[in-house]
Formats: sequence, C-alpha cells, structure tokens
Amino acid sequence: MMSASTIQPVSAQWLTRLLPARSPQAHKGDFGHVLVLGGDHGYGGAAIMAAQSAVHCGAGLVSLFTRPEHVSAMLSRQPEVMVSHQHFSDMLTRASVLLAGPGLGLYSWGTALLAQALASDKPLLLDADALNYLAALTQAEQQQLKRDNWLLTPHPGEAARLLGCSSADIQHDRVAAVQQLQQRFGGTVLLKGHASLIAGPQQLARLDCGNPGMAIGGMGDVLSGIIAALLAQGLNSFNAAALGGYLHGTAADQLAAIQGERGLLPTAILPRLQPLLNGKS
Repeated sequence: MMSASTIQPVSAQWLTRLLPARSPQAHKGDFGHVLVLGGDHGYGGAAIMAAQSAVHCGAGLVSLFTRPEHVSAMLSRQPEVMVSHQHFSDMLTRASVLLAGPGLGLYSWGTALLAQALASDKPLLLDADALNYLAALTQAEQQQLKRDNWLLTPHPGEAARLLGCSSADIQHDRVAAVQQLQQRFGGTVLLKGHASLIAGPQQLARLDCGNPGMAIGGMGDVLSGIIAALLAQGLNSFNAAALGGYLHGTAADQLAAIQGERGLLPTAILPRLQPLLNGKS
C-alpha cells in the first residue's frame, strides 16, 4: 500500500493537462454519452441533479432512465437531457458511460436496472443506492463483480458498509480505508468527506478544496454527474474522479466565498462549473 507521502494534491493545472482545447471539427459524438439510472418513486431529484451536472460538464449527450412521474420534471428543469421511462435496453446500448445509484432505491425496479448495468462492460460509476446494493452482497459475490473500469464514490457511511466496519473506523485512517476499498473492489474509489481521497491501482490523490456548506443532500449526486461527464470525454477513472472532485469542491468554495456556507444548494454550483472547466474562473 502507498503511504500518505505519495498522495498527489489535485490542482488547477490538472485542467489544462487533462482537458486540452477541443478540435474545431469536434461534434457531440466525440464527447461521449452518459446514461443516468435512478429516480425511483419519491427520489427523482437525485437522478435529475446528476443528469443536470453531466450536461453542465461537457458530455456530448446525456440521458436519464427514470420513473414516469419524473420525466416532465427533468424536461422542464434541463431540456438538454434525453429522458425516458421506456426502452431501457436501447438506451443502455447507445450509452458510452453509465451512472447508477442516485435515487435508485433498493426495490425490484432499481435492482433490476442495476443488474443490467453491472452485466454491461461499459465504464460504470456507482454511487448512493448502487453502493448499498454492492455492500449487501457476500464477499464472494463482490469478487465476481470486481472490475477495472468502474468507479465507486462512497461517503464514510457507505464505505463502512462496503468494508463491514464503522464510520469511525473509516475516519480514523482514511488513507488506509480508501486503499482497502480499491484493493477489494478494483477500479477507482473516491472517498468523500473533508480532504476527499481518490485511489487507483497505483495512484493516490487528495482534494484540498470543499467546505462544510457542502454537507447537504444532493451534493453527491452533482459530483457523480460531473465525474461521469469527464469519463464520457475520455478521461480514465482516476483522472475523472480527481478532476471532478476538484471542480465540484472549487465551485462550492467560490460560491461560499460570496454567499456563505449555510444554505449552499447543490444546484447553485452548476453555473460555476462551465467557467472552471474552461479555465475562465
């Protein structure tokens, strides 16, 4: 395992290195197609925010598969998102990156969608209920699902469930926890919280941005959408998680500096993402 001294701090320089100027001949197909799976009954907001943030962060196309009652809300909130409650297999085929978990639920509807996503070989980001689904499996079942091209974004409580320990154990040694998660599940793991950590097979990074105003429901959904958009644009999972976390935390810091931390809404940071992505802020 790597020591804390090997942790890379994520900075603004990662932007120019990982997101060079786009070609004048570019078209939407060059920047990937994110498919968000989520929004069971009563939980449409999480999936809608994840899809919104993916649109704001440069994905060429963004789709949302959700419950019928959330379709009109998605269209009115962000008409750039293609949203449906039908023909999931077709949507899955067309997507290049899958984001599963926001508001997904752990009932038959959500678990059936997640099973299809897990059976796909496409890059996959798991958050929220998708992580709780994974945590409920046996270690043997988890090992069967282990893959290189997925990205897990747990908060300390979800991390504790995934490792079968307490949140206090996770917080006691966050570096060891994120590396243990990566070794057990493969791919890339972003452990959220103060000074979020990102672990890949041979890499470890730390975020020095973010503030207590981000302690509100929905922030994680926005983060997942940001990272999925970066995956769709060709970044590997480690770089997408690191840069996505930097954009998320920096946008929130900019807003908190102007308006304060209390009452900082996840959707309020969305307008700040485009200038950051393009080095304008």
